[in-house]
Amino acid sequence: MPAAYPDSLSTGRLATVYGQINWRILPFLTICYLFACLDRLNIGFAKLQMQNALGLSDAVYGLGAGIFFLGYMLFEIPSNLLLPKVGARRTIGRILVLWGLTSAAMMFVHNVATYYALRFLLGVFEAGFAPGMIFYLTYWYGEARMARAIAIVMLAGPLSGVVGGPLSAWSMTAFAGTLGLAGWQWMFVIEGLPCVLLGIAAWWILVDRPEDANWLDADGRRALAASRGKPRAPHHSFAQVLRDPRVCLMGFAYFCVICGIYTVNFWLPSILKADGVTSTMEIGLYSTIPYLVSIVGMIAFGRSSDRRGERRWHSALPALVGAATLALAAAASGHLVASLTCMTVATAAMWIAYTVFWAMPSDYLKGDAAAGGIALINTIGLFGGFLSPTIIGWARTATGSMAAGLYVMVGLLVVGAVLLFSIRLPAAARPAN
Repeated sequence: MPAAYPDSLSTGRLATVYGQINWRILPFLTICYLFACLDRLNIGFAKLQMQNALGLSDAVYGLGAGIFFLGYMLFEIPSNLLLPKVGARRTIGRILVLWGLTSAAMMFVHNVATYYALRFLLGVFEAGFAPGMIFYLTYWYGEARMARAIAIVMLAGPLSGVVGGPLSAWSMTAFAGTLGLAGWQWMFVIEGLPCVLLGIAAWWILVDRPEDANWLDADGRRALAASRGKPRAPHHSFAQVLRDPRVCLMGFAYFCVICGIYTVNFWLPSILKADGVTSTMEIGLYSTIPYLVSIVGMIAFGRSSDRRGERRWHSALPALVGAATLALAAAASGHLVASLTCMTVATAAMWIAYTVFWAMPSDYLKGDAAAGGIALINTIGLFGGFLSPTIIGWARTATGSMAAGLYVMVGLLVVGAVLLFSIRLPAAARPAN
């Protein structure tokens, strides 16, 4: 149970405080993360036009899609270690502006070299956003509310699939030829430049820490501090985090889940095309179905995980279901209804595992060094974002089919389920209801 707080700070008062926090923090972070996910998803739609226009092979496309994560991994930990020092507003604002400009600059890709270079720079400038956002949430939410808060923000992932499919398809068809630019070029501009505006807005919407929230009164800030309970001993340094075997275990489990998620993000349009869907707009509409189902699953499992105070089963079982249904989707290639049904269940299961997983490091890591720990976990995991599209791209170039690459991802998801179940947090770090 949350720690007791003064009688004058009633349960109703605390609910009001969290209502203020929820409306102030979560919608803005969700919108920002939505554009981050669009930035990773839209390359899959750009492929439908850009690949032929530039003469890129599937192997080149897959490597370029994945090289984003190399830039991200190199600069993620430094970015997150700086966040407690320079503040959330400056960090998140800087990331949004720079990645928005670079994403829009993808319109200038004209050969393999510029494709690789801009994808790498995009990763460099976006580095630290997702782990920084998760670390920022630990300032506001205790363990009994963390999975629900993360689930709301992480809804941006599948929501980007719901919005991104039709938006990308529409911008690629409606603006094709306007001002002499191809449809895929307009897509990058339309989905990149709003991030610059969000980066500017971050300065006024966010505060660095709850103590700076002048939109909460003194009683509200006191209620917030009391509701989060007495903090456990923090990790005092990033070196201490590096030596913690649980952190590495979380990172490798996350790597396996990420491999599955980015298989869907980068290749779902191509899978639908292989199933016989030829219209770009139809591909965009069909691609929303897995993400709509994912939204429902993430909310339900996030609430269940917090209510039961349980993380392992709520993440490991969905990862296993994701592996099984992804294998069935690979076997059903060419049969639209069966393939899409299996991809829908697989996508929802992987996003559920992803959402509940992030409550684990948020429960376990405390203190400013937690910023580096969360970034380290994300860095290990995001290597899957590089590996997944690269493997599938090579497999498709070599065999003419994605099946071999998909089965590799299935194996990794099974390993991920085993690792997730093996993560045992100390009793003090388990979420309370």
